[in-house]
Amino acid sequence: MQFLYIIYSKTVDKYYTGESSDTDARLAQHNSGYFKNSYTKIAKDWELKLVIEFSTIEQARAAEGFIKKMNSCKFIERLLLDNNWLKEKFMT
Repeated sequence: MQFLYIIYSKTVDKYYTGESSDTDARLAQHNSGYFKNSYTKIAKDWELKLVIEFSTIEQARAAEGFIKKMNSCKFIERLLLDNNWLKEKFMT
């Protein structure tokens, strides 16, 4: 199993989208500054807002790329309210 996740930092009022097989461990890494050259180093208060399970890493990465390509906070906020279509779109 692979997961798409969206995290949010209240401090910087930003979202970040990623994929991982262990979202709890990945969240801890983001909050600890483990990723030195990552966008998420700007804050230490990231919290999980959305987790979607996919069957393969390829599906999760495709969904992640789609969300990042949208480059829109409003798009992410709509996705947080209704995300069933996203899984259907990338589970083919």
